Amino acid sequence: MQLTIIQPDDFHVHLRDNEALAVTVPSTAQHFARALVMPNVKPPIITHQHAVEYRQRIIAKVPTGNHFQPLMSLYLTEETKAHDIEEAKKNDVVHAVKYYPAGATTHSQWGVTNIEKAFPILEVMEKVNLPLLIHGEVVDPTVDVFDREAIFIEQELTKIMRHFPALRIVLEHITTKQAVDFVTSAPATLAATITVHHLLYNRNALLVGGIKPHYYCLPILKREIHRQALVKAATSGNSKFFLGTDSAPHAKKTKENACGCAGIFSAPYALALYAHVFEQENALNKLEAFASWYGADFYQLPRNTGKMILIKQEQVVPLELSFVDDVLVPIAAGEKLEWSA
Repeated sequence: MQLTIIQPDDFHVHLRDNEALAVTVPSTAQHFARALVMPNVKPPIITHQHAVEYRQRIIAKVPTGNHFQPLMSLYLTEETKAHDIEEAKKNDVVHAVKYYPAGATTHSQWGVTNIEKAFPILEVMEKVNLPLLIHGEVVDPTVDVFDREAIFIEQELTKIMRHFPALRIVLEHITTKQAVDFVTSAPATLAATITVHHLLYNRNALLVGGIKPHYYCLPILKREIHRQALVKAATSGNSKFFLGTDSAPHAKKTKENACGCAGIFSAPYALALYAHVFEQENALNKLEAFASWYGADFYQLPRNTGKMILIKQEQVVPLELSFVDDVLVPIAAGEKLEWSA
């Protein structure tokens, strides 16, 4: 059995920088025609020139003969200027701006402490039609980590949408039934990406039988009721939901640590795992739209014309992959997958 689809795009990926690009770029370019690259590297990608230079470093690691296109994003800070947004919009390099609440996730220390401080920039983004990407979690230490997405939607996202009704927004890597319901009922200006690891796993994978650091990600895995809601949304055929892997590599030594890093590296196996999820739901006929149509449409990009073939053929995920001067543990390490891409 095989499935031929238009070559997909990954609308949320972390490629890291410098030496890591030799691993991350080929892993993503192997399956995806385009990928929206997150800007939370060190130092962050704040200006158009930063984005151009980062893109050049990525392009240098694309395998010969591969036509992969990195789509760049800017990191929203409290020092971001209107001309940064206007300059970015004039080019075909930057396609979005990412809002990290300060302290919410990896390298978010440069993020925004109060979104109202960034309202003048959001006004410019709305005017020039540049999308806002949101890591949707509050950082209030009194809020339970499993509730931070739902509280963010209630307190922050509604405020942003009320003030900027024409601003296109992507609520990234959603993890809760509340997010699914909110996005479903919201205007067409709001969409969401869904990762494969949030479709596959609930918080038992992280916590039952001992803490398993390679399942630790942010937003954190939630209850089974939320996983089921995500699966229903992804396989529903609703164009508001599309593929974003949030593939985020960390060396094994930084995951298996007293303060382990958040992130799951899924790029090489994501499509095989998405196919598994969609097949389980008798929705393989909807995988192409989720992976290859809806994201491009929302970002007002042409759909890809190339094709890729998914084959119902077993593959075993390695226990470890080489990564810079260490190794990393990929998603589903050591497991047998039913599909190959």
